Amino acid sequence: TLKSQMKLVKKLHETDLSDGFGLASLPISLIRKYRSNASKFHWQHIFPASRRCMHPSDNYVCRHHIHPTAFSRALRQATTNSGIDKRVTAHTFRHSFATSLLLKGHDIRTIQELLGHSDVKTTEIYTHVIGGHHTGVISPLDSL
Repeated sequence: TLKSQMKLVKKLHETDLSDGFGLASLPISLIRKYRSNASKFHWQHIFPASRRCMHPSDNYVCRHHIHPTAFSRALRQATTNSGIDKRVTAHTFRHSFATSLLLKGHDIRTIQELLGHSDVKTTEIYTHVIGGHHTGVISPLDSL
């Protein structure tokens, strides 16, 4: 599926290039450093916006990443189509990721770092989800 997405993005990028555009949406310092290469495919977003826009600081036409509301709309449609009768958001995946790591016995400090929490107390919220009786210790036999 990801390879198919990248093929679509490549076609979109080729269209942008043929229309005289195709520069990646990059931070100011990177676009100044790599402007001659910023139209290469490897700089493009895997999930690009459907429309081109003016870069907010350098005033060139580019294509940003997909807007969060467009992603939310597509996710809501996908959950509806699949018959899921629960509210699912992008944050649901974050919760699932953290909970899964805890259930597998990963260290809370590592999970804190992966989630980008500055305080471990924020990460500890996920321990309440799995219940107080789960120690996080996994028997070596469970992985056989």
